[in-house]
Amino acid sequence: MRVAMFGYQTWGHRTLQALLDSDHEVVLVVTHPKSDHAYEKIWDDDVAELAEKNDVPVLLRNRPDDPELLAVLRESAPDIIVANNWRTWLPPKLFDLPPHGTLNIHDSLLPSYAGFSPIIWALINGEPRVGVTAHRMNGELDAGDILVQRSVAVGPTDTATDLFHRTVDLIAPIVRESLDLIASGKDAGHWQPQDRSRASFFHKRSLEDSRIDWTWPAERLERLVRAQSDPYPNAYTFHRGERLRIVQAEVSEGHYGGTPGRIFIREGDGVVVVAGADAHTGRRRGLLVKRVRTEDGTELPATEHFRTMGGYLTSHP
Repeated sequence: MRVAMFGYQTWGHRTLQALLDSDHEVVLVVTHPKSDHAYEKIWDDDVAELAEKNDVPVLLRNRPDDPELLAVLRESAPDIIVANNWRTWLPPKLFDLPPHGTLNIHDSLLPSYAGFSPIIWALINGEPRVGVTAHRMNGELDAGDILVQRSVAVGPTDTATDLFHRTVDLIAPIVRESLDLIASGKDAGHWQPQDRSRASFFHKRSLEDSRIDWTWPAERLERLVRAQSDPYPNAYTFHRGERLRIVQAEVSEGHYGGTPGRIFIREGDGVVVVAGADAHTGRRRGLLVKRVRTEDGTELPATEHFRTMGGYLTSHP
């Protein structure tokens, strides 16, 4: 089949490489220009560079609603569009243009976690599995019928970085399987409508979303720290007016009562910070902070940073 690809960052790069390695012909690539957004500078393998290296025509666009793009797409005459990590909505005149429409590759187990940063949100929420879904694009974001879906388990110490690597490795086999089904005409019995009653949609993450709220229970804060692992912007708090990043933490063994954010006591090789909206009951575990990073980039054990107990970690300076 003749394939046009819309995509960006490493997700789009892996998708394009899978297409180039397949028996299908890539006739056009559309990608976004480089961005200064913190989350778009991570996993930023260059789709345009890969296309140009393989002599595939490429267009850079922030949005897909200009007449030139539509004209070039029509001239390319693709049988199908494959999209992955295209950052804006595609209009029907584009996604319905090829005979086989548009196959979107999304890094969540749809219908849950449609939208942005699904792995990070899923890890924060304690989901047992994450994955990748190939689905038909329609007029609603990430809502079309599912063709292929694969998942991986989330381990108790997995970071968002771990899960990124495991799920991005699913892209190539999913793209190959999906296109082979469609090209052979054997896809008809495989499309499954999404159960929209189970759908959830998440917004793009920003630095504000990494800010620690000490009224969250320690179990959720520990997942937030793992979800904001390097190279993502780390979970952060403020200590004596200065931003402090929490780069490694666990849930405490003991139960600690008091006010959320209180720097309380050493436990093993970490320092316990009181957490949870009902921490005053004394029935909550704290967040055992093990490693921190100061604003100048210095990383050190929490026991070295917090040399005396007492005082508070706060959400704002």
